[in-house]
Amino acid sequence: QVQLVESGGGWVQAGDSLRLSCTASERTFSSYGMGWFRQAPGKEREFVAAISISGGRTYYADSVKGRFAISRDNYKNTVYLQMNSLKPEDTAVYYCARQRSDSPTYSYTTGRYDYWGQGTQVTVSS
Repeated sequence: QVQLVESGGGWVQAGDSLRLSCTASERTFSSYGMGWFRQAPGKEREFVAAISISGGRTYYADSVKGRFAISRDNYKNTVYLQMNSLKPEDTAVYYCARQRSDSPTYSYTTGRYDYWGQGTQVTVSS
């Protein structure tokens, strides 16, 4: 059973930065693309960013492009989400997820991911 554990969430003010981490329990981490999603209260879970197996390709939702950066360290089985210039509308629970083996790297729907972390809360105050 694959386990994904997120960390790094918290409460910050608008304009601040946070870095989220997601560590996988599996040794095959480096064989899968990874993604970050978020879910605000009363809203559906939405795509934030995705990264290819090697880390050479990244994709972002328009709402975070230029402010967030996804990266990975395959030696540490960890994927990161650096979040800069945070806005109150970024407030949500953030989830990392593993892409299905047959999913393209640019996978922005939840059905393209098969394992999910428990989520970490990010709250941005104005």
